[in-house]
Amino acid sequence: MHPVTLRDPTSSLAAQFVPDAGMIGSSLTDSGVELLGQRRGLEAYIQAGKTMGIPILYPWANRLGGNTYAAENVTVELTPGENGVRADPNGLPIHGTLAAYPGWRVVTGSASELTAEVDFGAQERLLASFPYPHLLTVSVRLADRTLTVRTTVTATGDTAVPLCFGFHPYLRIPDAPRSEWVLETPPLRHLSLDERGLPTGESSQQPAKKELLGDNTFDDAYDQVADGAVFAVSGGGRRLEVRFEQGYSATQIFAPPGEDVVCFEPMTAPTDALSRGGYRTARPGEPAVAVFSIRA
Repeated sequence: MHPVTLRDPTSSLAAQFVPDAGMIGSSLTDSGVELLGQRRGLEAYIQAGKTMGIPILYPWANRLGGNTYAAENVTVELTPGENGVRADPNGLPIHGTLAAYPGWRVVTGSASELTAEVDFGAQERLLASFPYPHLLTVSVRLADRTLTVRTTVTATGDTAVPLCFGFHPYLRIPDAPRSEWVLETPPLRHLSLDERGLPTGESSQQPAKKELLGDNTFDDAYDQVADGAVFAVSGGGRRLEVRFEQGYSATQIFAPPGEDVVCFEPMTAPTDALSRGGYRTARPGEPAVAVFSIRA
């Protein structure tokens, strides 16, 4: 592994990304204090896809409703355990195929910026589960106490590329117990989920909220996220903001029991959109961009 460390020229923030382990964001520190949930660690992510830090969920975030999907006039059969496909406890394909994928190529890098890419059109293993040739580019920049993650999808064939991906930033407030963390969310539409975590089709509007996390747990789905929407967790004099700058219209809010982490997951489409529709596409000649940032 070859971790790349980025440093904010204006503050004490540092970030670490590992291109040859799926371009995962493995660390974000402020004066050496870790702000990302390490969970089982980087090795467990590499060996078993156990998420930590800031992993990319690609080409779909969250789970699909089954091992077959049809999108852009193409029907795809998935096999859990093959071509990067992993199954959740219900046997549903979850979080795409790029967990710890070693084939990222670093394009540019500096003290505070890093860009890496994957050419889907050149990899049979990737096309087997997502047969839409394209170039996936992720650029990260650390400046002004903000980590900005910019993802660009450029179609390289004649087919539009469905945009159903996301990221899973595990945030932690090291200076206060979980029960004292305060969550802030913008106005959203809450999507009802069935027992497998799939949308039922029912929804309800949720106003902006500011609430104590306490002993609450969340694994909730939302859409109608506006560009520029801010989600935040604060406590002990520290505040972490996730801003959905551009192109992330859905989210999952995840605060599991027994773990001192909370996640505001930027998603370009709701859960199972690759099967159900309701996603944007990157059409040939029209690259699609999505941006989120984390401010400490």
